[in-house]
Amino acid sequence: MPNKKLTKFRTKRKKVKDKSSGLAKLASITTKSLSSAISNYKKNQEIKLIKEIKLKKLQENNQIIKEKKELRIWEDKLRKEENKIKIREEELRNKEKELKVKEENQKTENDRLIKKDENLTLITNDLRNKEKQLKTREEEQNRKDIDLKVREEEQVSKELKEKKRKERVLKLIKQEEEKEKELEFIKIKEWEEKFDREQKAKEQRENLREQRLRQKELERLKSFDEDTKSIESNPPTALEKFDIDKSKKN
Repeated sequence: MPNKKLTKFRTKRKKVKDKSSGLAKLASITTKSLSSAISNYKKNQEIKLIKEIKLKKLQENNQIIKEKKELRIWEDKLRKEENKIKIREEELRNKEKELKVKEENQKTENDRLIKKDENLTLITNDLRNKEKQLKTREEEQNRKDIDLKVREEEQVSKELKEKKRKERVLKLIKQEEEKEKELEFIKIKEWEEKFDREQKAKEQRENLREQRLRQKELERLKSFDEDTKSIESNPPTALEKFDIDKSKKN
């Protein structure tokens, strides 16, 4: 009788043990599946976050490129305005120099006329004195009058010749100045055209460089998206997961 009870107790204990073992196995399987799901969820969230960060970075880079381009455009406009202002200032300085030269010439001419008037005054006074002296010597006075008239005519003739000569010289000088102004204007215009061509070429080079940068960034993002899709369609094995986790830790 005692042996039967012992046998029955052992059988019952074995059934309980087997049942506990099955529950433990089921719990272990459920824990592994849950851990795998959590790991996949975290990985998908990380991939999504990386995509968002890269998209935001691309948008920021595009905004920076746009702002740099606008800044270069404003800088080019300011440089052009500064060049125009410099050219105008140079023109004003040249005009001031020309006016100064004309004023000096006018002053010289006025001094000459003043001296001439003084000389004429002296001559007139001298003539008056001579007239007083020649009153008693009519013949001599007449002869002197004739001589004086001849000298005056010669003087007038000389002055007219000198005046015509000066007018010709002034006319030539004015023509030369006009030619120089035309040449200077042509040079300035050629320089402005050359500057505009160089600026346009520079802008074209900058645009090409920006297009290449954007193309490279798009290709890099495309490659990253393809790698992400490949990872999602082909989940890594346990060994690959271990390598990925190890690389993240490093």
